[in-house]
Amino acid sequence: MTVEETLPFADWLRLREPADAAARAEDLVDAVRPRLTGGRPTVIHDLGSGTGSMGRWLAARLPGPQHWILHDRDADLLARAAADMTGLTAADGAAVTVSTRCGDLTRLTSTDLADAALITASALLDMLTAEEIDRVAAACAGRHTLFALSVTGRVQLTPADPLDTAVQAAFNDHQRRTVDGRRLLGPDAVAATAAAFARRGVDVRERPSPWRLGPQHADLAAEWFRGWWGAACEQRPDLLDPTRSYAHRRLADAAAGRLTVLVEHSDLLAGG
Repeated sequence: MTVEETLPFADWLRLREPADAAARAEDLVDAVRPRLTGGRPTVIHDLGSGTGSMGRWLAARLPGPQHWILHDRDADLLARAAADMTGLTAADGAAVTVSTRCGDLTRLTSTDLADAALITASALLDMLTAEEIDRVAAACAGRHTLFALSVTGRVQLTPADPLDTAVQAAFNDHQRRTVDGRRLLGPDAVAATAAAFARRGVDVRERPSPWRLGPQHADLAAEWFRGWWGAACEQRPDLLDPTRSYAHRRLADAAAGRLTVLVEHSDLLAGG
């Protein structure tokens, strides 16, 4: 791959899945688990399911029969997620079933989620606007809600390079860009989500969930860097030529196992 080429989205989701699993805040699951036991199957709505990584990670950490309802606007991803979750079992060996709903998850209401014992999402909040986050919080309020892996805008590459700071700033501006009239929140999404739940009297716990990418994650580190650098240059085209050799150096370091990357995220548990 060249420095500008990136993987198809579904392949990117698959590549990052092990790092996501290692990063998620397990203590938030520990906090909500005792509240989900009951005689009937636990209904879990997963928002922005992608390829289903949250279900594959969490189902085996919860007891009892579960029914997962996967929400996404991409029908192909939903079909893939449902197929890949077939055969999952709960922590105690109970059955896990799956259904899908294709549509705009930011338009869901409390009625749509009325049967939920738990609502989950992963790597979603930073792609929403303030208005969308407020609607999501309104729909989820009153139910245990676990939002994982929202970017904070802070990364650290080792060894450091003087250009890291400029690229990081441009990337964060890209995360806050306006798309089709929607101003995305990017790194501001975690605080906005906590505030939206607080306005509704819902307590929120926040935990760090960083990616720690070392030599054993060389492929992921390289693909992450391509996306990070590419978004920065899309936001600031004047960075493209001055940072091209920097990008080649970083990718060479990743391939040789010389690059480590810390990508900070936050996990939120509302109402748990």
